Amino acid sequence: MANFECDQAEGLRRLLAGPRPRIVTFLSAASVGEKSTMLVNLGASLSACGRNVVLLDACASQHGIARRMGVDVPATLLDVSRQHRAFDQAVQIMPQGFQLASLTAGSRRPMTTEVGEGRRLGNTFHVLAAQTDVILVDAELDQHDNLPLPVMNNGEIVLQVTPDAASIKEAYALIKRLYAQLGRRPFGILVTGADEQEAERVYQNIEKAANRYLALQLFSIGSIPADEQVTRAARLGRAVIDAFPRAGAATAFRRLAERFTMLDSTREIRVGV
Repeated sequence: MANFECDQAEGLRRLLAGPRPRIVTFLSAASVGEKSTMLVNLGASLSACGRNVVLLDACASQHGIARRMGVDVPATLLDVSRQHRAFDQAVQIMPQGFQLASLTAGSRRPMTTEVGEGRRLGNTFHVLAAQTDVILVDAELDQHDNLPLPVMNNGEIVLQVTPDAASIKEAYALIKRLYAQLGRRPFGILVTGADEQEAERVYQNIEKAANRYLALQLFSIGSIPADEQVTRAARLGRAVIDAFPRAGAATAFRRLAERFTMLDSTREIRVGV
């Protein structure tokens, strides 16, 4: 367990090493439901720690976080970049405490076929980032294995994986696709639906394969156990830390968010000195 815990601490240090805003792009080898549940609860936990958090739906499919939450997005960042809508129409405050925005509401064609429009969209994204502590991006790779915006290539990229064999296989496949596109660089791993011992096993298996065959360095940002209270909270439209604060998953999300905040505060104090 010591190595796994060190990897978790190192993972959080990596996530917090750069200047604000922190752009963390999530790709998932879990089910659509597990992905959206993780993002909602992580966003709510970070918000509860006093961070200004935006969940950005950057998915081209129908499986993005905005659609999963059943939110009717009045404007996207693409609309704003085209000057069809005002910026404040594209960002909504959610009951869970974070803000929600959508990149293009499903269409990513303008970013790949029209250079000028892609640049304007990127500029709009930078405006959002400048007003935010943390942006959690719900992303998918396109048919060419590109992330939704080039700026996301330079931020942190985290893969969600579960103990299921198919999920582990898919996570490694995603790592290989990212490696082919971005080259050798570190990627984060978040294991959900597993206790710490099982999460360590999953992480070590993926890390060893990535290091052996791709010479890639992975790092763990933590794990979240399976907990029925998370599902119950979702049915209520709430985060587990709010609906069932004593649940095991609530404790895990809270601990992860608190570690983000603690390391962030330490870094800021040193910068201030």
